[in-house]
Amino acid sequence: MRAVADTLSARFNPVAVQGELSGFSRAASGHCYFSLKDDAGQLRCAMFRRVADGIGFAPRDGLRVQVRGRLDVYGPRGDLQLIVEGMKPAGQGSLYEQFLRLKAQLQAEGLFEPERKRPVPAHPRHVGVVTSLGAAALRDVATALRRRVPHVAVTVFPASVQGAQAPAEIVAALATANAHRGERGPCDVLLLVRGGGSLEDLWSFNDEAVVRAVAGSALPVIAGVGHETDFTLVDFAADLRAPTPTAAAELCAAPREQRLGELEYLQERLQGAAQDAIDTQAQRLDRLAQRLGRPAARLSQAREHLQVLQARLQGGTRLWLQRQTSRQQQLALGLPQGVARGLERQRERLARHQAALGLLDPRLVLQRGYAYLTDDAGHAITGVAQALPGSALQATLADGVLPLRVRGPADA
Repeated sequence: MRAVADTLSARFNPVAVQGELSGFSRAASGHCYFSLKDDAGQLRCAMFRRVADGIGFAPRDGLRVQVRGRLDVYGPRGDLQLIVEGMKPAGQGSLYEQFLRLKAQLQAEGLFEPERKRPVPAHPRHVGVVTSLGAAALRDVATALRRRVPHVAVTVFPASVQGAQAPAEIVAALATANAHRGERGPCDVLLLVRGGGSLEDLWSFNDEAVVRAVAGSALPVIAGVGHETDFTLVDFAADLRAPTPTAAAELCAAPREQRLGELEYLQERLQGAAQDAIDTQAQRLDRLAQRLGRPAARLSQAREHLQVLQARLQGGTRLWLQRQTSRQQQLALGLPQGVARGLERQRERLARHQAALGLLDPRLVLQRGYAYLTDDAGHAITGVAQALPGSALQATLADGVLPLRVRGPADA
C-alpha cells in the first residue's frame, strides 16, 4: 500500500477537487470526515483539525465546495482518500485552477521529469541561499548550517519572496547566484527558501518565469518553500524538494559530527591497511633472511657445488675421450678390410658394365653375316630411296669394307 501511496503522491499531488459535501462529520478530536460527490462518483476525504479550524466557514452536507490536498491510501482498508489541506466554497478557486493549468503545461514540456534533475553534492563547500533578508526562513537556514557545518561558506542572494516584484527578483537572484565567483569560489548548491503561507502568499513560487529559472539553473537547486503540506511549482522543477527551509539546509549539509565520524573511520581503515602492509613486508623480509642465511655458509655451499660440478665435468671429459679413442682404434682395425671389400665390389661392378657394353658392340652383329651400308660421304643408308642407280656405296663387313655400285633396271 505504501508503494501505491508514494506513486500517487509523486504522479498527481497536489490536486484540486470540486464537488458536493456528503456525510460530513466532525470527530471529538476535531478532525473532519466526509465525501465529495458529483454525477460521476464520490471520493472519501479527511480534513485534520488544524485545517478545519482555518477554513473560515461551516461545511454542511449538500454544500458545493472546492478543496485542495493530496491523494493518499488509507492502509487499514486500502481505500483511496483525499487529505484536504484547504477548502472554500465553489467559485473561489480560479487561482488554483491557474496553478493546475500551468503545472500541466510545464509537465508536458518535461520540466518536472526526474531524468533532468541533477544530483545534490554530498559535501558542498559553498552554499548559496536565495530568499528575503528579513525572512524567518533565512534565520532558520543560517542556524541549521551554523550548527551542522560551520566550516561551509554561505552566500545570500537577496530577493523578495512575496508581492508583485518577487518573481523578477527571484529570477535575477538565481542568475546572480549561477554567475557568482567569490573568494570562496562558485556555489556548489542553491537553497531557494521561504516560510509557510496561503496559496496567494506562495504564488511567486508558482510564477512561470521563476519555475523556468529553477529548471534552467546550472547549479542544483533545493526548494524549501512553505510547510510540509505546501506545494508549489518550484518544488516540482527543483532538483530536490525539502518540506521546510530548515530541512533544505539539512539536506545539503550533513552534521559536522557525522563528517568527523566518517573521517575517523577512514583514518582507522588507513592505519589498519598501513599496518597490514608493514606486517606483510616484515614477514616477507623474514622469509628472505631465512633463505639467505649467513653469507659464509652460502659461500661454502657454492664452493662445494662448484667442486661437484668440476669433478663431474672432468669425469665426463675423460669418459668421452676414452670412448672416442676406442672408436678410433676400431675404425683403424676395420679400415684395410673395408677398403679391400670396397675395391672388390667396384671390380665386380666394372665387369658387369663391360659385359653389358660388349653386348652392344656392332661388330658382333657383323660377324653374324650382316653388313653396314654408307654412301661416299659416309652417311648411313637406311632406305632403298637413298640408293640411287649408279651411286657408289660401301658395305662394311666383319673383316673389311666392300665397294659397291647400284645398278638400275637397264643394267640387268
